[in-house]
Amino acid sequence: MTIQERFSPAELDRIKNAVKTAESKISGEIVPVFVEKSSHYTIANYRAALIGAAAVFFLIVIFDRYVPSLAVYDPVLIFVLVMLGGFIGAMKSHFINPVKRLMLSQSYMDQATRKRAQTAFLEEEVFNTRQRTGIMIFISFFEHEVIVMADKGISKVVEQKEWDAIVRKIIEHVKQGKITDGIEAAILRCGEILLEKGFVVTPDDVNELKDDLRLE
Repeated sequence: MTIQERFSPAELDRIKNAVKTAESKISGEIVPVFVEKSSHYTIANYRAALIGAAAVFFLIVIFDRYVPSLAVYDPVLIFVLVMLGGFIGAMKSHFINPVKRLMLSQSYMDQATRKRAQTAFLEEEVFNTRQRTGIMIFISFFEHEVIVMADKGISKVVEQKEWDAIVRKIIEHVKQGKITDGIEAAILRCGEILLEKGFVVTPDDVNELKDDLRLE
């Protein structure tokens, strides 16, 4: 599933409007970034291939020991079957997300997601505001990860627990099948936090970062 398939045009418009509403009251920029996966995770395909090949070889040994009528003795055929098992394993990992996740540790996915979020923060120039008041809401769907990153102008006065609470709320909405509601509420809450900390809109305020959603 692609990011565009996860949201209807109306839902994307709701998220855009939430950004505009929140930014209309604050001297800050809110940048939602949504990606399907934070990495290609080719290592998962290799692991699945090894498991598939090993499983086929194990079956060949079992048949040889206990089911002689199905035993395979031709070395070339054994090689082909083992390679086929590896190929099938790799293809399953490549095309079936639950299989790919089984091949990956949570810590490995967390690391990949954090790295991708940091890259997105730079690529989307969230730091490129006069007072360093950019906030990025990063969601990576494959890993089921949500990260809120604030630039140093905000992070020095807003405690991390505020962003952690926003992350928890988004995840709760995702579990309920209300992802758009969660994102919309998170964006508006970011605006409220900045207002509470005194980041009010000024007469010379300009929209420093485009309001378009970043979908990958």
